[in-house]
Amino acid sequence: MSKLGNLGARLHRGEVGYDFVGNRKLWYGISILITITAIVGLTVRGLNMGIEFQGGAVFTTPKTSVSVSQAQEYAEEASGHDAIVQKLGNGSLRIQIAGTDTSKSDQIKNTLAEDLKVNEEDINAELVGPSWGDQIANKAWQGLGIFLVLVVIYLAIAFEWRMAIAAFVALIHDITITVGIYALVGFEVTPGTVIGLLTILGYSLYDTVVVFDSLKEQTKGITKQTRWTYSDIANRSINSTLVRSVNTTVVALLPVAGLLFIGGGVLGGGMLNDISLSLFVGLAAGAYSSIFIATPLVADLKELEPEMKALRKRVLAKRAQGAEPAVAPTAATTDDDYDDEPEDAAPAVVGPRNQPASRGRGRGRPSGKRR
Repeated sequence: MSKLGNLGARLHRGEVGYDFVGNRKLWYGISILITITAIVGLTVRGLNMGIEFQGGAVFTTPKTSVSVSQAQEYAEEASGHDAIVQKLGNGSLRIQIAGTDTSKSDQIKNTLAEDLKVNEEDINAELVGPSWGDQIANKAWQGLGIFLVLVVIYLAIAFEWRMAIAAFVALIHDITITVGIYALVGFEVTPGTVIGLLTILGYSLYDTVVVFDSLKEQTKGITKQTRWTYSDIANRSINSTLVRSVNTTVVALLPVAGLLFIGGGVLGGGMLNDISLSLFVGLAAGAYSSIFIATPLVADLKELEPEMKALRKRVLAKRAQGAEPAVAPTAATTDDDYDDEPEDAAPAVVGPRNQPASRGRGRGRPSGKRR
């Protein structure tokens, strides 16, 4: 078995691990800092909306030797508006002029043909009216809102309302970070961006649901025992799916990175940049929020319940008596396992097992069965 596979098996059995839930304040602080940075970038710089949302024209020229900066200067002189020019892989230019009146497109096209020294018939023009752009923007926001509402309803039915709230917060966290990065980088927001955003939200939700499903199974009959608090088992659920989450995220990011850095950077594909940046940022943010935000937030909400408060008090009281540490429950733990627990069962620890102190059965010998 590979080292990574061996680590995954040990994480699943609870032999090693990291206290994600115990350090949740640190992760909350990091997320708040990143979110504030994204909001500041969005407020100060705003989003670079494509012509599909604000109207305008896109001119695609044949292969030309004119530089991008020179073509941008020509386009701005011809239209009187700011222009975005991209060099495509075949040597042609993509000239985007937002906010221009579509009735002036023929005049702009003719001027560009003269400046770039190409035939006017060889320039392809795509026109979008401002009213149609507003409709597209409204439909995009409506689609996003409907998606979030359906997600909350599904999770509330399949799991419980606390998990639905946690997943909703994680999704808003991912959206805010992705949109903030777009504002900071200045990439254009197009329908491809919306497609990428909805894709990463689905991926983030999938990763979160996997952890929630493990948590739901492991917390059945939790109040019948005094070994583990809800936070202990929540932390166990994260660790048991950690390697899987990392593997799926890395595998998903590799082709997206190829689109972003090779397809967009080398080949100069405009739409590739729009889709791949949202996917790259969103996949990374979704994996982070599933591990560091969603499940710890569920633990915080559950620990507010009277039953869980009473359970925590019983568990901490037993730990104060010096009971020996034990590994957290596995995914196969059932109600019968809780019922059969001896009265002096020990609390859970996540991480390497510590050598327990002697309890009178021989100096320096750990408590438990005699050998």
